[in-house]
Amino acid sequence: MPEHLIIIGAGPAGYTAAIYAARANLSPLLFEGPEPGGQLTSTTAVENFPGFPDGIQGPELMQIMRKQAERFGARLVGETVESVDVAAAPFSVRTNGGTYQAEAVILSMGASARWLGVPGEKEYKGRGVSACATCDAPFFRGKDVLVVGGGDAAMEEADDLAKFAASVRILVRTAELRASPIMQERAKANSKISFLWNTEAKEVVGDGAKMTGVKTLNNKTNEMAELKADGLFLAIGHQPNTGLLQGQPVELGKGYVMVKPGTTQTNVPGVFAAGDVADWTYRQAITAAGTGCMAALDAQRFLAHGEK
Repeated sequence: MPEHLIIIGAGPAGYTAAIYAARANLSPLLFEGPEPGGQLTSTTAVENFPGFPDGIQGPELMQIMRKQAERFGARLVGETVESVDVAAAPFSVRTNGGTYQAEAVILSMGASARWLGVPGEKEYKGRGVSACATCDAPFFRGKDVLVVGGGDAAMEEADDLAKFAASVRILVRTAELRASPIMQERAKANSKISFLWNTEAKEVVGDGAKMTGVKTLNNKTNEMAELKADGLFLAIGHQPNTGLLQGQPVELGKGYVMVKPGTTQTNVPGVFAAGDVADWTYRQAITAAGTGCMAALDAQRFLAHGEK
C-alpha cells in the first residue's frame, strides 16, 4: 500500500507540514536528506521567529520543530531522495535506502544561497559571513560591512544593512550595476552606501573567532587589497533545490516550483510545494513554516476529497 503522504525536505516548511499532517492522522513519511533543518542549521542567532523574544539558535529551533513533528507521529527518515516520478499516481520516491510510493507528495527541498567559494568563506559563515541581511543586519549595528553583487538583491541587502551598519561598501565585479534604475537610485542616494567597481572578493580573513576583512582584486588593474570589515553579505542569488524534478511534469519558473496562487498546489494534482523551493521573494523561516502548514492542509483536503 502506498503512503498517504511523503514530505521531501526537512527545513521549517517540511517540519511544519509534518506537524500538521501528523495531527490530521495522515502518518506522513518525511525524508530529511543530507541537511536536516536546511539553511537554518548554518545560522547562529535567529531573532525574528515569533515566540522567542530573546532569540534562538537556528539548529535549536530546527530540533524543536523536529521533536514536535515526532510527537504527533510523523515518521522522520534520514534517507536522501535521489529521484521522483510524479507523472501518475501513486507517485514514486526513490531514496538511497529504497523506493516508496505515495498518494500525495509535498516538495519542501528548500533553496541554497550561492556562495563565492573563496578561502575563509566557509570558516567564517555565521561569524561575519552571511547571505541574508533581513536575518542578520541587526547584528551589525554601528559596524562596517561589505556586500557582493550588482543586481536588485544586492541593492536590497545594502539598503537593509544601511539601517544598522555604520557603512556599507558594495563590491561590483564590473564597472556598472545590473540592478533596476529605481534600485540603483535608492542605493546611490544613501550616504552610508558606496561602491567599489571592478572589484572581486578573493579571500575572507579573520582572527579565528570572527571575520576581520576581505582580500579583494581589482580585475581592471590587477591590484590586490585588504579591506577591513566586520561583515560580508553575499547577494549573488539563490539556487532552488529542484534537481529532483528535472524531466518531471512539475512546472518550474526561474528554477522554482510554480504553485497556483493562494495555494501550494502545483500543476500536478496531489503534488504540493512549500518553503523556499517555491519562494524567490521572501525566503524567511516564518514564511516557509506558513506554507508548510498550507501544504499539509491542501494535501489533507486532496486526500479526503480529491480537490484539485
